[in-house]
Amino acid sequence: MHGAEIQLLGTAHVSRASEAQVRKLLAGAGAGSGVGFDAVAVELCPSRFESLTDPDRLNRMDLFAVVREQRVYVVSASLALAAYQQRLADQFGIEPGAEQRAAIQLAHERGLPVLLVDRDIGVTLRRAAANLGWWKRLNLFSGLLAGMLSRESVSEEEIERLKQGDVLETTFAEFAADRADLFEPLITERDRYMAARLRQELAAGGHQRVLAVLGAGHLAGVAEQLTAPGALAADPAETIAALDRVPPPSRFWRVFPWVVVTAILGVFAYGFTRSQELGWNLIWDWVLINGGLSALGAAVAAAHPLTVLVAFCAAPLTSLNPTIGAGMVTGAAELMLRRPSVGDFGALRDDVTTLRGWWRNRVSRVLLVFILASLGSAVGTYIAGFRIVGRVIGAG
Repeated sequence: MHGAEIQLLGTAHVSRASEAQVRKLLAGAGAGSGVGFDAVAVELCPSRFESLTDPDRLNRMDLFAVVREQRVYVVSASLALAAYQQRLADQFGIEPGAEQRAAIQLAHERGLPVLLVDRDIGVTLRRAAANLGWWKRLNLFSGLLAGMLSRESVSEEEIERLKQGDVLETTFAEFAADRADLFEPLITERDRYMAARLRQELAAGGHQRVLAVLGAGHLAGVAEQLTAPGALAADPAETIAALDRVPPPSRFWRVFPWVVVTAILGVFAYGFTRSQELGWNLIWDWVLINGGLSALGAAVAAAHPLTVLVAFCAAPLTSLNPTIGAGMVTGAAELMLRRPSVGDFGALRDDVTTLRGWWRNRVSRVLLVFILASLGSAVGTYIAGFRIVGRVIGAG
């Protein structure tokens, strides 16, 4: 490719043989060797690279920013992935990603640049979610939540899929009803993305011989994208920008929450025109059901008693403002009332592998408070909405 050579090495993320193969290929690499590589590309994005090379990264996570920016679901999914990988390590004594660690270590020892060519995991997960209908998205989320808390052994079938495929696809497809919906964002799009990144790095860095360490499931796709005339004609920067774009919600889902809010407020107003008693009964139904279910969610997450009270008070109001959720308020309250210690961050990776650990660790408990209080408020919105509409119809 433009006088440069890319050697694609397909690896299994749970294979000691793959690590040995990486070490063998890089054994003679080095500047001026004449036969070695002058760069090493790995199937990692910056955040996964930091997780792999900097185990203390979680200690520096800004939980307030995670809650405020509503990144709780992405962080929780990342922890689900980490918990799944820890189950692999505990059961088989195989640390997923050992071949990537070896490639990074040897590249650093030989002074070779490490090229991170994979797409950010957060973007991949958001595009995967956007590719699913709301029901399948709910199934995936509930499966992920169950998987985070599972202590079941990893099956031999899953191990075989990991040897032949991709760790993200195998992990998250385990919880999805239809793997086909996940294949496009988790595999095909990332094939295109990694090929474009490799082309971009060759053009920018002037590398002549690059070793690309990729999961076996990406080998054929990336190779095709590197040689297909149509892919070669495309501008890699444009391809990367397009694949980094998170699709906005459909117009229906942008408008629907405001329609619900307008309808609820309209029912309140109509109730007061009928009688003061009916109007106040509608408001009390709304507060008790919406606030009560959000508070129940916070209580199930073992939130501080004051956080449970905050959930009860905040949910009826936040449900009438689609720009802010009950989880944001309750998550922030839990953080202020029970600020996680350095030890909580340090133990997070191990704690999330057990059911008790999710509730014991103050970091993961904040995530649970956010998720379960939000879920309670969402359910409460619809139950309370049907309740107050029924009251008005009955009063008519």
